[in-house]
Amino acid sequence: MFDFSVVTEWVDRILRSLLPDGWVIPVEFLIIGICILIGYAVIALVLIYVERKVCAFFQCRLGPNRVGPCGLTQSFADMIKMLTKELITINHVDRFLFNLAPYIVIIASVIAFSCLPFAKGVEIIDFNVGAFFVMAVSSMGIVGILLAGWSSNNKYSLIGAMRSGAQMISYELSIGMSVLTIIVFTDTTQLSEIVLNQADGWFIFKGHIPAFIAFVIYLIAGTAETNRGPFDLPEADSELTAGYHTEYSGMHFGFFYLAEYLNMFIVAGMAATLFLGGWMPLHIAGWEGFNRVMDYIPSICWFFGKTGVLIFIIMWFKWTFPRLRIDQLLILEWKYLLPINLVNMFLMVLVVVFGWHW
Repeated sequence: MFDFSVVTEWVDRILRSLLPDGWVIPVEFLIIGICILIGYAVIALVLIYVERKVCAFFQCRLGPNRVGPCGLTQSFADMIKMLTKELITINHVDRFLFNLAPYIVIIASVIAFSCLPFAKGVEIIDFNVGAFFVMAVSSMGIVGILLAGWSSNNKYSLIGAMRSGAQMISYELSIGMSVLTIIVFTDTTQLSEIVLNQADGWFIFKGHIPAFIAFVIYLIAGTAETNRGPFDLPEADSELTAGYHTEYSGMHFGFFYLAEYLNMFIVAGMAATLFLGGWMPLHIAGWEGFNRVMDYIPSICWFFGKTGVLIFIIMWFKWTFPRLRIDQLLILEWKYLLPINLVNMFLMVLVVVFGWHW
């Protein structure tokens, strides 16, 4: 399997041959930052287009079909329109916090996005506490949402922000317990090591029933934490107009919009990394010919393929199930998912202690 670290080392050698030693590291940081931002924007625009098409399919419509072939450039046209819209200044708001909130949300999302191992040799931020770092950084987004709701001086915005806070804090527990279940199984929190430990089989198969239960709970809780339907109560248009970003326009509204889709990608990417092997191909013990064929598929294709399937499942949730009430949403977490997660983690401890895994 091709190792993309060969490419990064080649770029490093070229820069060291062209630039003074003191300039190499800053220029490499600049290149990495530009690549992250371009990848972030492109993935978000692609996901917006895909969701419009998926929604249209579920509702027996065509979806975007006017701008570009098959409507492929509709998302880019919308982005240009949004960037050129006026940033409307609302009276009686806390302007500093109002303007700061979207940047907190987008920065938290970009940092979490940078931690994903996209392919073999492509790990931008690879800490030995990577899984916990992603959870910690992604949780910072709630600060921006609460600031947006409170500083807007709008009852709809405030109610949406409070709902989002309660929802994200509640479901963060289930996400943490699901991740902890895999950490107990693999004995490391470094994402690259978790992927390498799945070379002889993905954890969703090796971990038996506890790993599968953790995977299902992670998907449900991740869907809720990203405010996706049927858990989109913070921006329920039938009740709250647009929730916490009711008063936002132009680029600031676009930041919230992009962060929502990239948070969905991060949840799906983490699920693929923790449970489905990340960029690791599908290997079956004893099937050497099959395994060699699988190794010919580039690792980046494995990662984005698995993540794409999980994103489709999350979109399927949204366009299939009706929106829950706030009490139903919290009951689902505190009365069902969290107790099941606690029991499931205990089962995983038994699996590891007694060696009941492959």
